[in-house]
Amino acid sequence: MIGGLLFSFWRFLQIITLIPTLGMLAYFVHQFESQGLLTPNDQLVLFIVSVLAAAWAIVTVLRRKSTRDSAIFVAFIDVCFIGALIAGVYELRNIANADCTQFSNNGYFSLTINNDGVDTDSPFQLNTDKNCAMLKASFAFGIMNCIFFAITAFLLLFMHRKRDDRDVVVKESYRRRSHDSR
Repeated sequence: MIGGLLFSFWRFLQIITLIPTLGMLAYFVHQFESQGLLTPNDQLVLFIVSVLAAAWAIVTVLRRKSTRDSAIFVAFIDVCFIGALIAGVYELRNIANADCTQFSNNGYFSLTINNDGVDTDSPFQLNTDKNCAMLKASFAFGIMNCIFFAITAFLLLFMHRKRDDRDVVVKESYRRRSHDSR
């Protein structure tokens, strides 16, 4: 029972992190498609893997009983998704060193308190490149999902082992018929 609850928790965590990943990468696929261009492989690989992984995670949560019954198969598919997610993260590896946010300080900071409240004149500026930040977030979510799928694969192997350790009692009964000849 605890294994099933832990499995469901980690699957929900996978779904929560896979949906934003596929949403952000779908934005890029749509942008390239609307311009008539091919989507770059680094974005497309992680997009396809995250769509398939999200569908797999949702199906295995909804069919938890059959997931428990075929735990070895589900664990194998989880390990395959680990490999696919590693490939997607590897393809998107160039974004890891990108600087997506620029912070600037153009002078002094003033704070004025008046009847309307507090008025600030801030020289600090924060500029974030949206595309870069979304790719970096997708990269991070991909790494997180590699770990999450490894955890669920391990839990499934544990659930399978527990299931096979049950004692099976077989009750045999024999009927003996005798043929009396009178």
